[in-house]
This record gives sequence, C-alpha cells and structure tokens, in this order.
Amino acid sequence: MATASLIQTGLLRACPFAALLVSASAACLPADVNSLENSQPTTQDAQAATLEAQPTRHVTITYTTYDGHRRNAYVLLPHGYGPGHNPAIPLVISPHGRGVDGKINTRRWGTLPTAGNFAVVNPDGYGRLLSLHSWGYRGQIADLARMPALVEAKLPWLHIDRSRLYAIGGSMGAQETLLLVGRYPHLLAGAVAVDGPADFALQYHNFPRLKCDAECLSRGWGPIGLGKQKLARREIGGTPATVAAKFAARSPLTFARAIAKSCVPVQIWWSRTDETVLDPALQSGRMFRTLRRMNPHAPVDEYVGDWPHTQAMRHETDLGRMLAGLGLLPGEFAVEHLDAVHHGPPAQERCSKP
Repeated sequence: MATASLIQTGLLRACPFAALLVSASAACLPADVNSLENSQPTTQDAQAATLEAQPTRHVTITYTTYDGHRRNAYVLLPHGYGPGHNPAIPLVISPHGRGVDGKINTRRWGTLPTAGNFAVVNPDGYGRLLSLHSWGYRGQIADLARMPALVEAKLPWLHIDRSRLYAIGGSMGAQETLLLVGRYPHLLAGAVAVDGPADFALQYHNFPRLKCDAECLSRGWGPIGLGKQKLARREIGGTPATVAAKFAARSPLTFARAIAKSCVPVQIWWSRTDETVLDPALQSGRMFRTLRRMNPHAPVDEYVGDWPHTQAMRHETDLGRMLAGLGLLPGEFAVEHLDAVHHGPPAQERCSKP
C-alpha cells in the first residue's frame, strides 16, 4: 500500500494517546507496511476504543463577543487534563447549528476528545442581532477566530498547539466553519462541514418549503419556513433582492476561491435526503465542485449519503471518521457507519499556496 494511501485512510498517523487504546490495538503503526493490508479498521475496533476512553472533562467559560455580549463557551478536554498535566494539545472550534446553543453541541462529541487527546470549544456565539441565528455574521466569524486566545485567557493552564487548530460544524455550524476557512485562510490545519448551506440566498428562498415536524405541530408554530425567513430578514437586514451583498457575505460560495487556495484540508459531508438544507446538491455539492474547479489540487474531500440532517456528525456515527481524516484520531476510528460515497482529492498531487 502506498504511503499516500495510508495517510488518506488515516492509518499512518502519530498516536500520542495510544495508552488509552491498548485494548483496541497493540499500536497505531504495525511493525511493517505489508501488515496494513490485513489490518483495516472495523466498527468493532472503533467501538472498543471509544469504550476504553475515559469520560471527557467539561469546563464552561464566559467570553465577550465582538459587540459586547457576554456568552458561554463549553470546553471539552481529555480526561485527566488540567494543571500539572497539561501538554500542548490540538483545539477544535465547533460552531453550533441554527436555533441551538453550544451546550447542546457538546452532546455530539462523547469521549472522542479523550480518545484523541484534543480539546473542543463550543461557543454560544452571537449574530448581528440574534443570539442563536448568527448565520455566519462577520462578527461571529471573527469571534470564532479568537477562540484559541479566548480559551487560553480563561484557562491559563490549558496549552493549545497553535499549529493544530481545526473547525468542525453541522448545519449553520458548517456554514460558519467554511466561512472561518475563507475569512481566515491561514488559521486552521483542517475543517469539516456537515450538511450546511453554501448559498444563503438559496437557503432563504427554500425556507418556505420546510416541513413542520412533530414539535412544530405540537407547539402550533404554523408555516415554520415563513418564520425562518422573518428571522433571516431581521438578522441580515432584508431579503436577497434588497441586500444581495449581505447574503453573499454569509455564503461560503463567496469565499470559495480563498478556501481553494488556502490548501487547508476540508471535508464536505452532505445528505441527498436532507430535509433542512434543501437542494443539497446545489449547496454542499456545488461547494465541492466549485472548490475542485478553482483548485484541482486542493485537499478537499466530499462524502455523500442519505442520513437525516447532521446525523453523520455524531460520536455514535461518523464523527470519529471525520476526526481520523484530520489526524486527530488513530486509524481504528476511520470506519464507515453511515453509507457515504467518497470523492477525494487527486492522488499524489500536492496543493501549493500562492
């Protein structure tokens, strides 16, 4: 097996947390390369490694947003990490989805931060006017870029490896993850966007097509999509027809060239059956095609399946695989739980920054 293939599958990676994974695998790297042919990771390997990992430590901090609001951020740390045991570790910035907060976003991670020896910060954030519907406002993206400094200022015993900063988000969090790469192309070492809108004007036009689910019906919300349009008009300041530039500023497609030229490894996951981000082939699918066209050598991967909205981004499903692809987890986590068609970057090609 070629070295490039081993790297792409996540099997040839450093394993600083091997001690916690003893029962899952004897070592991260087999004694010789040939043995890898018969040692592909399995779901059982990943489950065993997850069960072996100790519970993640949760710490809540407060920070001041770009416009002076006091907000919470929820930091997940490896079990046992703290003063006296605090080497420099990677940090994942994880913006939450629309209508929920950072605390709810912490539920996606399980024991993975312990298994991979990395930290995750889940900030509540703030939009131009709305708290839970920031939808990629530039001030919110600036706050995401400040998260490493904010976390270290609040937790001075936490040491972050600034060469290993990542962003992973689903839905609106995916939108903001891609905007973070586009607006700050030298910040991140990798990013994953799951089921997010890439063209926010299209998402606005599609809102009336959203179905009212059981909770919506029980609360008597009525046409939920019209309510989302009303929120978007308030947050952004108009409609795509009246403030087109403001909608474009919140659309990752606007920053596609910057993302493609950044050479930041990006995974784009999207579901063909998404009932929240409608027309996903014109959202995430178009984003992938645009990035590939603008830079054929960009390290961009696409994963396409049929899962419910953002279901792939959970510790019980494929979040471990996403993290393994970024080098944050060892190879036993690089297994497929949900069927996904994978389109990777051209083999043996190296992305060169301009």
